[in-house]
Amino acid sequence: MRSSFSKLPLTGVKVVDFGQYIAGPAVAMLLGDLGATVVHIDPPGGPMWDSPANATLNRNKIIVNLDLKTKDGLQKALELCAEADIVVENFRPGKLAALGVDFAEMRKTRPELITISLPGFASNDEQRRELRAYESIVAASSGVFTDMGLNRVLMGLNPSFSPLPLASAYASQIAASATVLALQSRQVTGLGDQIEVPLAAAVMEGLCYNSIKVENMPERYLTQREVEIERRRAEGLPMNISYEDLQELLDPFFRSYMCKDGRMFYVVCPSHKNHARRCLEILGIYEEMVEEGLTSEEDTYKPYSEWASDTSLGVYPMPKFWADKLSARMKEVFMTRTSHEWKKMFGRGGVPGAPQRWLQEWVHDEYAENSGLMIDAWDPEYGEMTQPGPIVWMEESGEEALNPSPRRWVEFNEALGILKKIRTEIPDPVDDPEEGWLSGVRVLDLCNVIAGPHSASYLARFGAEVIKLDPAQPLYDSWNTVVYGLSQMRGKRSILADMKSHHGRKVFEDLVKTVDVIIWNAPDNQIKKMGLDRDSLHKLNPDAIFCKLDCFSGVRRGVRTDYIGYDDLVQAATGIMLRFGGAMDRPEEHAHVGTIDVMCGFGGALSVAAALYQKYRHGRIGRGRTSLSANSGLLQVPFCYDYKGRGLFDEPSGPEANGFDELSRFYWTASGTYILLSAYPSDLPRFRQVEGLETLVELPEGSRAGYLSAMFQTQPASEWIRRLRAADIGVTICENIEALRAENTRDADGLPGTENGSYSFSTYPDHPSGHEITQLDPYAVRATRGKVFAVEPSEKFGSSTRAILKEVGYADQAIDAMLKAGDISESWSEEYLPS
Repeated sequence: MRSSFSKLPLTGVKVVDFGQYIAGPAVAMLLGDLGATVVHIDPPGGPMWDSPANATLNRNKIIVNLDLKTKDGLQKALELCAEADIVVENFRPGKLAALGVDFAEMRKTRPELITISLPGFASNDEQRRELRAYESIVAASSGVFTDMGLNRVLMGLNPSFSPLPLASAYASQIAASATVLALQSRQVTGLGDQIEVPLAAAVMEGLCYNSIKVENMPERYLTQREVEIERRRAEGLPMNISYEDLQELLDPFFRSYMCKDGRMFYVVCPSHKNHARRCLEILGIYEEMVEEGLTSEEDTYKPYSEWASDTSLGVYPMPKFWADKLSARMKEVFMTRTSHEWKKMFGRGGVPGAPQRWLQEWVHDEYAENSGLMIDAWDPEYGEMTQPGPIVWMEESGEEALNPSPRRWVEFNEALGILKKIRTEIPDPVDDPEEGWLSGVRVLDLCNVIAGPHSASYLARFGAEVIKLDPAQPLYDSWNTVVYGLSQMRGKRSILADMKSHHGRKVFEDLVKTVDVIIWNAPDNQIKKMGLDRDSLHKLNPDAIFCKLDCFSGVRRGVRTDYIGYDDLVQAATGIMLRFGGAMDRPEEHAHVGTIDVMCGFGGALSVAAALYQKYRHGRIGRGRTSLSANSGLLQVPFCYDYKGRGLFDEPSGPEANGFDELSRFYWTASGTYILLSAYPSDLPRFRQVEGLETLVELPEGSRAGYLSAMFQTQPASEWIRRLRAADIGVTICENIEALRAENTRDADGLPGTENGSYSFSTYPDHPSGHEITQLDPYAVRATRGKVFAVEPSEKFGSSTRAILKEVGYADQAIDAMLKAGDISESWSEEYLPS
């Protein structure tokens, strides 16, 4: 239990957590790390998932064992809920209510209560809602394993298995942010909410950059890998390219290089005006490449046909001639130093790059420990442990968050007494107009790439007014701004201003004075330079909340805090790429665009929500923080820990991985379709009810896979799905994103898609880009009271420059003068999506 003197933002908030496995407990963990008092309820026999990860997921919690199937156990659970502000669960829709814990009924007498449910599939998905929705079932049903990226397609490895709990990780960040957004709204309205976040919808939101479809996408944005896939499909050639040959299709500024110490170093600096040049300068070959004809186009936002040459340093992708030439030379130079040397040289030079490391190395990395990204914690079952540090924190209370309380088992009366001692202060309920949790909140988005901008776009669906401020002249190429912007610019208005110019700086400061929240993904030195450090911001706008997202930071500063980087570099540094590739000499990026980026965006929204609640409840103006590296701990929570006696770090890895074990893996069927079986040893008796698999239970371990492989090839996938589900065994067909999009798309109708089940897309025939675009709806959060809005399609960068300036008091004459001087801009290009 937290001290009443705690400065953590959720101090005084009471949570009852019925969660099991990952998603539900992770939501309550995120709330507990921010200061909430959490009572976790387990069955009499202990947690349903027996894993050391529970020590992390249940830290800062007191645990009570109750049998909800008994009258006494149910009554005690209801007494705990009666004292709670928030109740969390992640069972199948209606299961907890059937046991007697009915959220809708609770809220009739306690409208201030906030409940959060995380079912595998949506409660309004009649087709899937009753499935045994284990993590891998949700992933396979949502196209995760069949859309593992261009590399796996070209290598003919489809589907491909990954042990990362993507669905639970995304869902827990989305649900935690939604819960705290509802909580801060309650401090204004006095009213709570009933919220649902289906895991399937959450993982689709995490993959929204992978599922978007742009008709007539200009060829300049097609990578060598995409061109090769289309060529092979057109010519009827097999997808059988080797890993080694595949590397030669990668961009030179987006690939790994072997170093002198036998370690690979990952370079991720495409599409930025300065990063690629600095990379070549650090390697000592910039002048050499320029002499050989490498050029830098002054304006890469012109149509490609108008460029002076065939490429430009700092755009993505580069044409094959230059890609091959640069890669060959870079290979030679990287072999002259160790990966550790390159890490320091790239980091200090402001160039995104990182050595490939295994997860076990990251868990014990000196910087990770010193910064608080990994922490030492004591657990009553496992003793001294190393666990991920806080995922989201506040600058002013981060140190406190580094010292979580170990999980503690107590009797019911003690747990109830702890909750009763905490006084809840809520304003009297007000009239409940149909508005979002953030209606009336104004947000200034200064971010780039994915994580930060996605965070701000997510806030827009709850009613926030979001203004996106970008430079008058772009630093990133259009692949990184406009293409990504089709997703992360939704629901925003765009203004372009040069914050380094005198008048552009004044525009920036005037906007800061008008907003409630500022979000930026930038290093601390840049934040201070722009006057957004705590003291300078207080002078501009004492009530404004500032929230920061970045790549490598933890609670404490360290040698890598200000190193710049992207999602891919965190994958390299924390072992995700080596696990996926399977070996040091064959790292592979976990395929989905924004694997960690999007989750970090939801984490950024949680930091905003916590800061707003703290402001309304405690009167403190705080600064929320999260980072890509911190979120990697949540993404790898099932195996991101260490303790004396821990077994091998042997989670499934490499391209040949097809599941966890004989009962949980891919199987080929007679219809030429893969199914994903997800069963546990405790499910073996259920197979007696499955025609054709009755004798499985009699077979010893080690011989079940062969038996199942042979049997599954005797019937089509649909028949096995029918038989296994009739016995309540987890199984699904390995879907793909294109099919899900085709089956669940409608013309945009002004609704957010929350009424459409587990999958929902909208087509915009008249998208502002001039292209017909189909993209995922903003639909993962389903609230009973707070309105979720269908955000507007992304406008062209700069479209709202004049309108926004006029709103803050600029006359047309002054705007025209600033446009003429180049201090502001109304567009980066004639075309929305440069061709």
